[in-house]
Amino acid sequence: MAAGQVLALDLGTSSVRALVFDTEGKAVPGMLARRKAQLAIDDDGKAELDPHEVVDTVGECLDEVAAGGHLDPVQDVAVSCAWHSVIAADADGRPRTGALTWADTRAAELVPSLRERVDPEHLLARTGALPHITFWTVKVPWLARTLTPPPARYLGLSEYVTARLLGEPGASISMASGTGLLDLVTMDWNEEALDLAGVGPEALPEVLPQSWTGRLVPEGARRWPALAQARWHPVIGDGAASNVGAGCVTPEHANINVGTSAAIRAVHDDPGLPLRRALWRYRVDDRRLVTGAAYSGAGNLWAWSKEVLRLPPDDEMEAALSSVPPGARGVSVMPYHAGARAPLDLLTGSGAILGLSLVTTAVEIVAATLEAVCFRLAVGLEALEAVLPEPPRVVASGGAIVASPWWQQTMANVLDRPVLVTDEPEASARGAALVALGKVTSPETRHVVEPQPEAVEAEREARTRHENFANRLGYARSLGYP
Repeated sequence: MAAGQVLALDLGTSSVRALVFDTEGKAVPGMLARRKAQLAIDDDGKAELDPHEVVDTVGECLDEVAAGGHLDPVQDVAVSCAWHSVIAADADGRPRTGALTWADTRAAELVPSLRERVDPEHLLARTGALPHITFWTVKVPWLARTLTPPPARYLGLSEYVTARLLGEPGASISMASGTGLLDLVTMDWNEEALDLAGVGPEALPEVLPQSWTGRLVPEGARRWPALAQARWHPVIGDGAASNVGAGCVTPEHANINVGTSAAIRAVHDDPGLPLRRALWRYRVDDRRLVTGAAYSGAGNLWAWSKEVLRLPPDDEMEAALSSVPPGARGVSVMPYHAGARAPLDLLTGSGAILGLSLVTTAVEIVAATLEAVCFRLAVGLEALEAVLPEPPRVVASGGAIVASPWWQQTMANVLDRPVLVTDEPEASARGAALVALGKVTSPETRHVVEPQPEAVEAEREARTRHENFANRLGYARSLGYP
């Protein structure tokens, strides 16, 4: 094996993965360890990961890779992690709660009063984030109100993992930017956002410079001696890493990623690029930013449908979906079963299915569900195009959509433009590895899906019907901010 390889850890809300990449950012065949993450959810809006279990799971993945001798040539370790998680901790950094993920909506009751205290437009311009249940500006005061005594410190899942493995509880620029508390220009905690959250910088992790590197603590070095001298690099937010891994590193390419959730994002280096309320903005690193929109429902809705509707195997479903015409014969789905990301104010349990009849089939409901995800992504693309210098080409990645030609075609029809489908199943892990290597690539396209003119018109009518339903049911008002 060649020396100088990169171990990439991907800490997601649905799984933890460990892969090895060569010095060109290519995945080394056969070097993937994967463990499912156990997300604790309930009808009250809880969506937590156990941080101790995540650390244990990372250890299991490293053990598996080490058992095959695959850690021996590794000199660098890169990590991508889902943005937005927050853990309430004591003064010594010991967790008092689980890691509240982006999907946790229990803090919703505080949103109206918090919004009255700030100028949302100004906060959005400085931090890239509106006051919303997604961000620490809302979750931190909710935790302070809920716990007795109030927490002494707050940290994200990535900071807890690196504290356990490396003895370093600091936050990378990328992960800090996903809290809604970071000033995107100064790359330090923003005073207005801190005031809104009710905390001082002493309660938050130190923001690490991009040049920071770490080493395993002695216990870890004994367990994985091949990594004893490996350099650990700052953690990259999973959305930013996904764009880099898909080769979408300039405004010319917008990455649509469809995994557990869905997002559309563009990477750029201009902090002064206009920002609309339908969008957020975080940092890839100290040089690049990422602007986009995200949606809580995507592959998780597919998984839910398979379980609840008792669907046939995926290959049979793909054929069955192909028999459903665009528009799903009048069925419309509001894809908010898991709530919604900023700026939408929708809680867990906000999903709905409309247009049902006695002859509606399970396959049509699934088709309408996946179609609705495309409609939301179309809204995000339109908002993104309004701020980018030129309309971007669309690159699709993520296991959920890469596995479904039907979904790819529906996406192209809804967007009415070609969709470039990448052949990178682990875009987030690869992106983190490429950032650690200091390399960038162009999209590696597996194929291009062209829109079908007749289907484009049918999807346009279906989207209009969907939006009319949304307006009549009051979903449009959830955008908030009069």
